Amino acid sequence: MRRAAASLGGSLRGICGARAGLAGATVLALCLLLTALSFYGLIGFGRGGLDTRLLADPYFHSLLQFSFKQAGLSALLSLLLAWPVARALYYHPGLALQRSFLRLCLLGFCMPTLVLITGLVALLGRNGLLTPLLGENWNLYGLGGILIAHVYLNLPFAVRALLLALQHIPDSSWRLAAQLKLGPWQRLRLIEWPALQISLLPLFGFIFVLCFNSFAVVLALGGGPRATTIEVAIYQALKYDFNIPEALTLAWIQLLIAGSLFLLLARLGSAHWLGVDSARRTRAPRPAAPARTLHLLVYATAWLSLTLPILALLPGLLDADLQRFDWPAILRPALITLILGLGAGFGALGAAYLMLLPVRRARIQHQTKRALALEWLSTHTLVAPALVLSVGLYILLLPRLDLDRYGILLVLLLNTAVVIPFAVQQLRPRLLQFDRHYDRLGRSLKLGVRARLAVEWRFARGACLASLGLVMLLAMGDVAIFSIFGSADWTTLPWLIYGYAGTYRLEEASVASLLLLGLCALVLLIFERERPDA
Repeated sequence: MRRAAASLGGSLRGICGARAGLAGATVLALCLLLTALSFYGLIGFGRGGLDTRLLADPYFHSLLQFSFKQAGLSALLSLLLAWPVARALYYHPGLALQRSFLRLCLLGFCMPTLVLITGLVALLGRNGLLTPLLGENWNLYGLGGILIAHVYLNLPFAVRALLLALQHIPDSSWRLAAQLKLGPWQRLRLIEWPALQISLLPLFGFIFVLCFNSFAVVLALGGGPRATTIEVAIYQALKYDFNIPEALTLAWIQLLIAGSLFLLLARLGSAHWLGVDSARRTRAPRPAAPARTLHLLVYATAWLSLTLPILALLPGLLDADLQRFDWPAILRPALITLILGLGAGFGALGAAYLMLLPVRRARIQHQTKRALALEWLSTHTLVAPALVLSVGLYILLLPRLDLDRYGILLVLLLNTAVVIPFAVQQLRPRLLQFDRHYDRLGRSLKLGVRARLAVEWRFARGACLASLGLVMLLAMGDVAIFSIFGSADWTTLPWLIYGYAGTYRLEEASVASLLLLGLCALVLLIFERERPDA
């Protein structure tokens, strides 16, 4: 009887495991189907095909050149400025408000782009608070403004990634350096640089791809055709000129370039900034007094730089007549933004967990190639920028669906698909760690599905909640997808801010930006405290 019961239990667990794997494969297939439909739309069947004459147009050459130029400079500046900040945090783990600064870094990376743009306009625009100090020739709109915005958005990400790389330096290296009496430059060359060198190239590539696919920053701060990227040109060709062949051609070029960069980045490795953080305190040597003063100055400058665009919104709030302010005009978009964020967040979290089930099974069975292929498929939406997917589905569904009526559902669907890779990267290390430590124990105890999920939830609860907060912030700040499928009846808060800023209604834009920033900070405060290292 016991053998029969054990055999029956093993069969049931096998069936449940097969069903879980089938659920994961089904979700992955649906996500691939969405991408395939977008590609089918990009083919432009019956719409005149591609406009290949565009490839010989000097305007296209300038688009391509500027897209690479601004992305390369943004990535380089982000790394150069993040390195001293990461060193200051590493060598002085007890700095005042350090945990708050790291949370501000995460908020800066996930901050809705239109909030930052509104703050930069209030700070450095034509009538900005600091504009009189910058001279008569200063102009925020153009390459300079784009670089400032991109550095602000990506420097916090680079700081956290470089700090994590430094924290992986073993204590034995510092003990050996002390025994050999190495000087500061020798420690930098022999200990710090090898630890950072592994992460620098993948980190540069990832930031480059983010900036190359940037849409809202260039749309708002480009200032004209001289400072326009391929992604903004797609939007202009589709929404303003309704030139579908030109939009298709640009979308395919954007897809090929971004996809090639992503594949190259995957071969170089990945920056494990979303991995499991042990939060251990290393025994790094205490810097001398001059170096400590320099580190404190760098830390204070970083605080000031990250908070100035936010503080610049306060004068607009104070100038606004809050009693007569049209609150329904922004409260309804705020509610829509929050609902879209919650829907995309929970959808992406559930999809990511199910997609990782076959990946985990392949890892347990030591099928490395299969696991890598499944991991790449689960994050494949990073290959195609959100605007490219949106354009493909827009062209496909335009003659088949009332987009004015159902466009908001497509905004939710595409937002979910686009943020799934971030949820996958957040959950994967924690779940694989659980399998390494407890999979054999769980099988030996013959735990059922519910019992195993209960134990797994206790282990991965922090990673799941932190992942939910991250993808919610990313979805709430969307502008690219809404610019294609959005409508006036379902306006989101970022798009409303763009409308205010575009018509120089900075008081309304400041109020709406602070409201959106407050929602994002609340989400971050709720979910970031649940991280395993918090």
